[in-house]
Amino acid sequence: MLSVIIPASNEEAYIGPCLTALLASRPVPGGAEAVVVANGCRDATAARAMAMAGAARAAGWGFRVLDLAEGGKPMALNAGDAAASGDLRAYLDADVIVSPGVMAGLVGALAGEAPLYASATARIPPAKSAVTRAYARFWQRLPFARSVAPGYGLFAVNRAGRERWGAFPAIISDDTFVRLQFLPQERVQTPDLYDWPMIEGFAALTRVRRRQDAGVAEIDRLHPGLLAREGKAPLGKGALLGLALADPPGFATYAAVSLAVRLKRGSGWTRGR
Repeated sequence: MLSVIIPASNEEAYIGPCLTALLASRPVPGGAEAVVVANGCRDATAARAMAMAGAARAAGWGFRVLDLAEGGKPMALNAGDAAASGDLRAYLDADVIVSPGVMAGLVGALAGEAPLYASATARIPPAKSAVTRAYARFWQRLPFARSVAPGYGLFAVNRAGRERWGAFPAIISDDTFVRLQFLPQERVQTPDLYDWPMIEGFAALTRVRRRQDAGVAEIDRLHPGLLAREGKAPLGKGALLGLALADPPGFATYAAVSLAVRLKRGSGWTRGR
């Protein structure tokens, strides 16, 4: 069975569409359940998730909502893992919209006894902000975004894969930490699409990028050598020049965000969207 764990903190505007899309999935071999972990919410996230229980039953899905008073994504992921019963685990951000074939595709990709990590193919919906549209267009051309199964917003593992790590550590980049438990040849990407929204506006992009950079640095500090497993193609000066010439506005926006990150250090949690 597949257990889909969805950590959600103050996501009342997103959890309904996320669950509606998930429950509209094509039949998942072996069955499926959704475990929503509302954590530290000051809004109606938990209530709106609970309101989807009838739709889950009608779709043949198991369904649980945990409402935790304390916030924190790693803690929410661990609580969801403890409540889940499936051999296969998928971890889904609450603002992601999956297409109908995503979950069945992940189950197929994770078949077998060898440890495997899988994700579907991300699509960034058009943003309202022209700055975010330009940034996203350029970002999607970078080696990380074009690598196999980068897993932002959605990743899944089989039983042997889940045994690669214990509890989710209290770190910034839980998704990067998990992906790097697997060598590039152990990662699988399916063609099914999911929508992953990018945050709107220059200031917000800078905050997120700063957090992402801090998360990578934290992993390098706490888990020396793990980043060597990334497996993405190097971005040399020639390749960067080619990307810049192909999309000057996108490059200028990406460079401006990168410069803003370097000029002002900061910390603290912020969501990717």
